[in-house]
Amino acid sequence: MNFLRYKPHISLKKMQVKITVLKQTTYPDLIETYELPQEFPCCVQVGQTWLVGDCTCPEGMCQPAWQTLLPFVRELLNGGGYFYGEWMRNPHSAMVSCNDGFRPATFLVEVYK
Repeated sequence: MNFLRYKPHISLKKMQVKITVLKQTTYPDLIETYELPQEFPCCVQVGQTWLVGDCTCPEGMCQPAWQTLLPFVRELLNGGGYFYGEWMRNPHSAMVSCNDGFRPATFLVEVYK
């Protein structure tokens, strides 16, 4: 029997995920009341994008934001999606905010074609 004819097609194209900063909010009252002074509090800008093909923090992204995004990036790179059921119109995407309570940034994380 010829097993090769039953072999499924395997794509050699490496999966990539695109991360886009959609919004960034600042809460000055919380900063004034609770935060210690920060030299570089946030380095992302609205409209900024990154293409990632592995689970390494892209250059220019803050480490705390990356830690929040990493589980979604990892899942999308492995072909997953459908986060929290019927949450997103595009099931291979996620809307995620970083965990900075003083100046959170909102990211769109999506499979890049």
